[in-house]
Amino acid sequence: MAEDLYSVLGVAKTASAADITKAYRKLAKKLHPDLNPGDKTAEERFKKIAAAYGIIGDEDKRKRYDAGEIDASGQETPQQRYYREYAGGEDGARYRSARGYEDIGEFSDLFGDLFGRGGAGRGGGARFSMRGQDAQYRLEVEFLDAVNGTKTRITLPDGETLDVTIPPGVSDGQVLRLKGKGMKGMGEGGPGDALVEIGVRPHPVFKREGNDIVVELPITLDEAVLGGKVEVPTISGRVSATVPQGANTGQILRLKGRGIKTRSGTGDQLVKLSVMMPEKIDDDLKSFAETWRQGHAYDPRRKLKEQA
Repeated sequence: MAEDLYSVLGVAKTASAADITKAYRKLAKKLHPDLNPGDKTAEERFKKIAAAYGIIGDEDKRKRYDAGEIDASGQETPQQRYYREYAGGEDGARYRSARGYEDIGEFSDLFGDLFGRGGAGRGGGARFSMRGQDAQYRLEVEFLDAVNGTKTRITLPDGETLDVTIPPGVSDGQVLRLKGKGMKGMGEGGPGDALVEIGVRPHPVFKREGNDIVVELPITLDEAVLGGKVEVPTISGRVSATVPQGANTGQILRLKGRGIKTRSGTGDQLVKLSVMMPEKIDDDLKSFAETWRQGHAYDPRRKLKEQA
């Protein structure tokens, strides 16, 4: 008897989709062949959990598995229908069609469609064909690799490798379809596809908003007052930007075309300024501020008071 897929992942049959994904990721990180070189036991367990997640980690396949329509390997389960009635007699029990013999042609057509014309009973061998199942994987990539595009290689549950091209601008949760890289088909049925879900790791500096890149840039007190050129990191390297005189915290500088390039267009980089005071206020700055305040006092909270 095939092992229950929920038991393979160590979850209950009532587990939520999030709990199933969490359990799979935890086991995958522990058993991945790249982390256990030469460990055949870990490799076999990794294959089992990947196969299990490929079915119960998919909403539609999980429903079909729970209903008994597919088995633990993802294959269709035999569906038998009996169109006959029992009849007793002196010659013993026998079965006959409820509709009589006129439906023999219909059953012949049914099996002809299933196994291919010219199949069993027509002078040829059975030619049952079925497209292979799609295989599901998850690939974690670095933020800059996701926005700029890259090529990488993943190890499949059977130990084989698969080269994956990450297109520029791929987003977190996006699924890449690799044609013909899934499970093998039966007969003349072609292979399924490989569905690779992309997980983008966060970056300590860059954040994504659509196709725009957002960066918070600290500036000094004198840069805010006097303005000037500052160096700004972008996803393609460092560039120079101009801070206007009198810049304030929260002010945004827009760097055209420095965002993410996709087929739909290219985004910008939004630089959010943040005025930072020096870590230590020395006597010169303190004296200057006291003198300046005597003749230039202003209330930055005036509008807030008026609107409250």
